[in-house]
This record gives sequence, structure tokens and C-alpha cells, in this order.
Amino acid sequence: MLGRSLRLSGGHGSVGSLLCSYFCKDWNHCSIASQVLSTLPVICETNSLNSSSTGDDYPDVNWDELGFGLTQTDYMYMMRCSEDEKFSHGELAPYGNIELSPSSGVLNYGQGLFEGLKAYRKQDGKLLLFRPEENALRMQIGAERLCMRAPSVDQFVNAVKQTVLANKRWIPPPGKGSLYIRPLLIGSGPLLGIAPAPDYTFLVYASPVGSYFKEGRAPINLLVEDQMHRSSPGGTGGIKTITNYAPVLKAQCEAKAKGYTDVLFLDCVKKANIEEASTCNIFIIKDNIISTPDTQGTILSGVTRKSVIDIARTFGYQVKERPIPIEELMAADEVFCTGTAIVITPVSSITYLGRRAHYNVGELSQKLYANLTGIQMGLLEDKMGWTVELE
Repeated sequence: MLGRSLRLSGGHGSVGSLLCSYFCKDWNHCSIASQVLSTLPVICETNSLNSSSTGDDYPDVNWDELGFGLTQTDYMYMMRCSEDEKFSHGELAPYGNIELSPSSGVLNYGQGLFEGLKAYRKQDGKLLLFRPEENALRMQIGAERLCMRAPSVDQFVNAVKQTVLANKRWIPPPGKGSLYIRPLLIGSGPLLGIAPAPDYTFLVYASPVGSYFKEGRAPINLLVEDQMHRSSPGGTGGIKTITNYAPVLKAQCEAKAKGYTDVLFLDCVKKANIEEASTCNIFIIKDNIISTPDTQGTILSGVTRKSVIDIARTFGYQVKERPIPIEELMAADEVFCTGTAIVITPVSSITYLGRRAHYNVGELSQKLYANLTGIQMGLLEDKMGWTVELE
């Protein structure tokens, strides 16, 4: 499992396969991955990637069968403060259940936020985080909306670093997945009437993960939901509150029961413009122009969404953030979704009112995927300054 040869010769090395495995069945015909690979520095051949080369003893996990499910790791991080104080000191603790009052703000009134980010293991065994400060800033925005105390950016990032390093043996080998990190901010203090909780808890836990969808890395099929809605103007659709997610379950479950991968929501005012899927942002490509719905407070401003926009613009592509009518989506040349969990996932088809549109996986989304994951996994030079290396 861990005795893998890392080589670039012949085009079949692990670096090349990492870049092309998402979209290409045949490395020799993967033009995008070949172009990206040509920019990589030469990596010396090594005969193994094991615990001695990384300094970690891997747990007994079948990395090849790793899906997106919870695997209990060793440690979590916790920090508490009262309503009239600031967060100051936290610590690691063995992963396990937490004590919570039945009258806590999070249980009674949904006063809670969460984030999601990933850590990757490089070929040399070093660890990388991807843009953790963006998640910290987004949590602060959400906390302000929900009248909560929030950790500072430095406190957030430091907590994430400690959690990753404490659980580093759970980070999959290169190309086998990542360590998904879940920071939580909850109103943990007890109260009866509706009001901001008197105490708050910030905690971070982690789990090794593979592909999010059961289809693995295959293109997905979406069903447009035209009756139920994810968010509304003036609401909380633009922040990552815990209360945004249970309401999508009914539409999502009904779509999956019909054989679709996920559901795509429309705006709740005109029911004419696309917004986002249950857990990810959406992009369309038409005539080589990339478009994605503008957030406007009803759509979560995804970190992956933001990164894809920046990468595309550095390549010289035109990217528009604007309202996108459903009919434009149905007529698009290419469609893909983005998110921390799903990275960049191509869409094979979208069904709306019984009409089904089909899409191909195009060269542009392949190029974006190869470059984004190349940066995240340390295979490409990070000219954006997005990654944080952990020692």
C-alpha cells in the first residue's frame, strides 16, 4: 500500500497520475496534465513512501477505499469563552464526546457555525494547509451575523495547525485523499429565552477523507429543485451557519431517490436564476467565458470558488459573477461544481422540469482542476501564496 515508486520518466509516475487520474483514463492522452507536468521540477526517484520516510506511523486504514465519511482520529482542539470575554487559550484533548447543556444556544436556537478545510501530504512527507485564513475570516463574518464571539484569525489558524499536527498520522499518503478539518463555533452556554448564548465553544476535529460523491471522481448528475429553496434575501445563505444544511435534506434525499447525485437550487424570488447545490457552488462555461452566480448574500462565498476564479483570471480567461438564468445553464457548453469537499467536480447532466441537458468534461475545467490540486498538494509552485506548510 505504501511501497510506491515516485518517478517522472515515461509519463506514468505518481505525480503524473495524481494530475490526470481525475479526468483521464489514459495518461498518454492527457494533454492538460502533460502540460502541467512539464512545469514541475524533476523529482528524484525513490523506492518507497512509508513511515520511515514521513516520520509517521500510518493507522490501519484502507486508503484505496477511503470515501467521505467520519473516521475517528486521535485529538481535537477546544477553546471556550463567555459572552463578555474574548477567546484566549485553548488546548488539545483526546477526540471524544463533549458535555453540553440541553438548554444550550446551539441546541435550542441553532446558534452555530462550522467551516471545512483540508490538509495534504506532499511527496516529501511535509504537510500543507490550503488558505486557512480564508475560513477564519468567513467564520468571523458568520459570527457577527449570529451575535457570537469568534476566535481571531491567528487563533483559528493556530488551532487548525495544532489539530493537524496532532493527527498527522491520519493524513493519507499523497494521491490517496486528504485530512478534512472541521472547525466549529457554537453557543454552548445555557439559556431559555431567545438571546445570544452566555458562553461559546470553539472546537476543531479532523477525519481522513477521499472522494465526496459515491460516484468517486466521475461527473455528477444534478436535479433542479423548483419548489423548495435553500436561502432567501436578507437571510443567512451567505454564511456557514449550521441551520442552512438540514433544510436541504428533503430536496436532496428526493433527488437521490430518483438517481441523481445532488440537487441544484433556484432563487426564491423569481425562481428563474440558479444559486448553488446543497453543499457546493456552480460554474458554467459558454464560448470559453466562465460564469458563476454572484453571491448577493444568498450564496455561500466558497474558498474553492474564490480560488478557481483567481486561477482562471491568471490564465487570461474572462470570469463573470452575475445572475445566471436557468435557461443559460441548460444551454452551457460545460458545467462544474466547486467546494472544499468536492474540489472541482464536472457535471454530466442537469434535469429541469423533465428536460435533461448533457455536458462534456472540457479542457478548461481539466486545466483548472490540475492547477488547483497541483497547488494544494504541493506539486506546483504556489505563486498565489495560498498554502501553509507545517513542520
